[in-house]
Amino acid sequence: MSAMKTVITSSGDTLQSTMDSRFGRCAYFCVYDQESGTTSFLKNEFATAQGGAGQKVAEKMLMLGVQRIISGDFGPKAKAILDKYQVQLVKFSDDQKTIQQIIETLK
Repeated sequence: MSAMKTVITSSGDTLQSTMDSRFGRCAYFCVYDQESGTTSFLKNEFATAQGGAGQKVAEKMLMLGVQRIISGDFGPKAKAILDKYQVQLVKFSDDQKTIQQIIETLK
């Protein structure tokens, strides 16, 4: 069984950044590896895409081998792709929380 990898959509590239409630158009992704306790940040290259950002991001998440995604909302196309591959989608409404605070709740 591979380690649980969780992505949190983020407004910036530090643990002090707040969650970004947009999935497809968030600024950054925080990839949290629960087994090693490490985090890394990836810039969302699809944030300014003309269309289909959610779908492209969903495909990227699958490439990264993510098992769970925490964000404010998921578009229908992105949700369909992620559901198909049994990625757990967690809707989180408090976008004032920092990435660090959200990770603490996962531990």
